[in-house]
Amino acid sequence: MRARRLLAAALLLLLAVAAVARLDLDDDGDDSEVLDELLAVDEEEERGELDGGKAAAAAAGGAEAVRRAQSMVLVLDNDNARRAVEENAELLLLGYAPWCERSAQLMPRFAEAAAALRAMGSAVAFAKLDGERYPKAASAVGVKGFPTVLLFVNGTEHQFTGLHTKDAIVTWVRKKTGAAVIRLQSKDSAEEFLKKEQTFAVGLFKNFEGAEYEEFVKAATSENEVQFVETNDRNMANILFPGIASEEQFLGLVKSEPEKFEKFNGAFEEKAIMQFVELNKFPLITVFTDLNSGKVYGSPIKLQVFTFAEEYDFEDLEYMTQEVARGFKTKIMFIYVDTAEEKLAKPFLTLYGLEPEKPTVTAFDTSKGTKYLMEAEINAKNLQDFCLSLLEGTLPPYFRSEPVPEEKGLIEKVVGRTFDSSVLESPHNVFLEVHAPWCVDCEAISKNVEKLAKHFNDLGHASLKFARIDASVNEHPKLQINNYPTLLLYPAQDKSNPIKLSKKSNLKDMAKIIKEKLQIADVKTVAAADNVKDEL
Repeated sequence: MRARRLLAAALLLLLAVAAVARLDLDDDGDDSEVLDELLAVDEEEERGELDGGKAAAAAAGGAEAVRRAQSMVLVLDNDNARRAVEENAELLLLGYAPWCERSAQLMPRFAEAAAALRAMGSAVAFAKLDGERYPKAASAVGVKGFPTVLLFVNGTEHQFTGLHTKDAIVTWVRKKTGAAVIRLQSKDSAEEFLKKEQTFAVGLFKNFEGAEYEEFVKAATSENEVQFVETNDRNMANILFPGIASEEQFLGLVKSEPEKFEKFNGAFEEKAIMQFVELNKFPLITVFTDLNSGKVYGSPIKLQVFTFAEEYDFEDLEYMTQEVARGFKTKIMFIYVDTAEEKLAKPFLTLYGLEPEKPTVTAFDTSKGTKYLMEAEINAKNLQDFCLSLLEGTLPPYFRSEPVPEEKGLIEKVVGRTFDSSVLESPHNVFLEVHAPWCVDCEAISKNVEKLAKHFNDLGHASLKFARIDASVNEHPKLQINNYPTLLLYPAQDKSNPIKLSKKSNLKDMAKIIKEKLQIADVKTVAAADNVKDEL
């Protein structure tokens, strides 16, 4: 299956290159044929219908398209990269690598964006660069990873950091190369604009002048992902944003989702307008993908609620989740992660130490790095209560923990859920070894700790307990460890200030330190104990 997906990705990349190549053919040529072919292949690959025979035939056709267009497309290499930047007033460049799956995903969207820009009459030239084959050229023009989209305006480099979608790329390029705001002057132009744009901000200004209008234009210039449009005709504005009444001045955000219209009620200042757009441009539920992951991580909405479920399970939860999300707009970001997409879901679930077999709801406060888990049944009331507690700061954080062990040995196994009872609330002095399975030194240290535990046990020191915790899968707010192994001594009289012991001490010295710190009566030296090595 993986080989098949890689084959499909390689095919998609090849056909996408062909599509990009076709964009630089005669201006009167029709790009739709290549783009339709490209997207058809993309859809077949998504449905898993692209078998070996079709793949080979499509690859052959794509290769032929590349061969026909090769002499006419702007292909950058080590010799012409800098010259292309210098000779083109506006140049949109895609840096890619043949093996890169994300390059394959971006290619068709880049091709669609380029075709759309051409249809709009944009003077931007288009280029592509195989950065793996031509590393010198990649370095010369600023391609530092794959894929990279760069726009050069009179030699000045602008790097695209937005969503990898056609609309986002088109909006970004138009703002960098032309007016930040599109002015609509007729009903037909408004209706035509509405057909093409999915997310945009619309402003109504009587005379296109004044301090508030200037702030609107500043915000439009600064916001790179959302297209701003303006009109001075209320009837025209109502085509884009129905329901505008008697306002002489208006700003609203239009999105292609159930919660389609958002009205701006703040002061017309650049910062306030940008914040309004930034907080409202996401849908009620954001479907997490490779393409939007950076925007989710960098969202100004710091409280985020995640639903992990397979697609067919989430269908039953989607409407209910939307209804709850509507009450927390701009305060909590709701995100759906398809657990069938393992590369997307697994990093999150590993962070929580979860391997769910049914839909699971978690939350994360990106400002504090705090995790939360909804352990109640997933329904509207429980989700509402969970989100309200999250917003009010009363939701208890979630810490990973292994199952509570059933038996206690010479060295007690401590997990996240038993850290309080086994360590902090225990009447004993506690020697705690904190380790991780990937730690190189932990195995040797563990063997020596076992010798110490046996020694003190043989001498009958019932007030001293030895314990061990795997910090890679167990967490506690009062156990913050960065280095492994770590040896901690918790005196029974003061558990709030554990004593950190050197793991470089030999056994004899460590036993001596334990006696001194805990004021234990004199015992036989560890050196006299059987089979104890004088090293740690």
